[in-house]
Amino acid sequence: MCKFSLLLATGMLIAATTRPAPAAPVHPSAWRNFLSATPRVPECFGVNIHFTQPRPGEMRMLAAAGFHWVRTGIAWNLTELIKGRYDFHPYDQLFVALHRYHMRALETLVTGNGVATGQVRRAFCRGVAAAVRHFRSDGVIWEMWNEPNISWSPRSNVRAYIKLALAVGKTIRRVAPGELYVGPALASAAGSRKFLRRCFQAGLLKYWDAVTIHPYRLSGPETVVPLYRYVRALIARYAPPGRNIPVIAGEWGYPSTSTPTTWTNCTALRQARMLAREFLVNLWHGIPLTMWYDWHNDGTNPKNTEDRFGTVHFAYHAGRNPVYNPKPAYLAARTLATQLAGCRFVKRIKIGGADNYVLLFHGPKGNRIAAWTTSRQEHHVVLPLASGRYRLTNETGTKMRAIVVPAGERGLNLAISHDPKYIKQR
Repeated sequence: MCKFSLLLATGMLIAATTRPAPAAPVHPSAWRNFLSATPRVPECFGVNIHFTQPRPGEMRMLAAAGFHWVRTGIAWNLTELIKGRYDFHPYDQLFVALHRYHMRALETLVTGNGVATGQVRRAFCRGVAAAVRHFRSDGVIWEMWNEPNISWSPRSNVRAYIKLALAVGKTIRRVAPGELYVGPALASAAGSRKFLRRCFQAGLLKYWDAVTIHPYRLSGPETVVPLYRYVRALIARYAPPGRNIPVIAGEWGYPSTSTPTTWTNCTALRQARMLAREFLVNLWHGIPLTMWYDWHNDGTNPKNTEDRFGTVHFAYHAGRNPVYNPKPAYLAARTLATQLAGCRFVKRIKIGGADNYVLLFHGPKGNRIAAWTTSRQEHHVVLPLASGRYRLTNETGTKMRAIVVPAGERGLNLAISHDPKYIKQR
């Protein structure tokens, strides 16, 4: 669903570019360790964007939501307008803004040109080499294409994709062996598992440092678990010996719709609920990076679902703080990032039926709990917590009444619903 490169077609400078060095260059081992470590909130959260030149106040608001990553694309056909000369000026501007807020990028390598012939593949790889050299030490994760199983022109062609992805992998390992390279940004679609298996059989796991998928679904985020198990089992079957290759959710979101669509009843409040649960489920399953789709609504047409995936509304308000009107999803992202700041997932506490989700986290300020249910009805559970005073916060940041667990009680009696609640001891 992510729209790459369309916003880059204007204002390109046809010249070699220079830019300030990153304030703190990222050593290759740092981002490799990032992928292999237990995810820590909010460093493992990101969002898809459709710009290279942020508007005043935009990055500040984006960072305030707790997003530490952005996902966008570098389009070869828009950086090499003159053969052999590469212009990364718009991307340089984006990276300056990212460094200011200590953020990093997952950059998808795409093009509007055909890539069927060997000559074009070689030219594409030369463009990749130029980009990787230009942004070395920026902590970029390089991703091979966007949803090639449905977006490859003129139709899906797994063999052509594999040829290009292998060539790009060899190029990156040759010019910048420390850089991270991932793929295939797999779309949830019929035949996607066969496409992924073919990629693995062809040896792409020799080059990929992570497998990126887009697990969109109409059902709740909890239903993604079998997919993660399948992909991990497939990785274990085809990965070279000794390689630990994680799964990244590179693009996944839910829209807020006000008219009947495929996403029936996905209101703005339900979108916020889905965002919180998506991130929480991925923390539970050790996904090192989750990229929400997307940052702001792409338009104002209430009948166009593609216009409704944002965490903030479409209209930009210059000179105001905040510069966009936040949707409940924005508040949900910010709340999760602040309530679980510095925390890592510890375990799921089994209480009641399988549709109850009680996740324990630990961080520098002690334990935190996130709790919700997929049951149709709100109901009560007893959390096995020691006596004391506890503060509850709902998924959009509203602080609820404090609850006291007296000495001798079994624990905290809590009403849980579809909306996650965060619990911490005061």
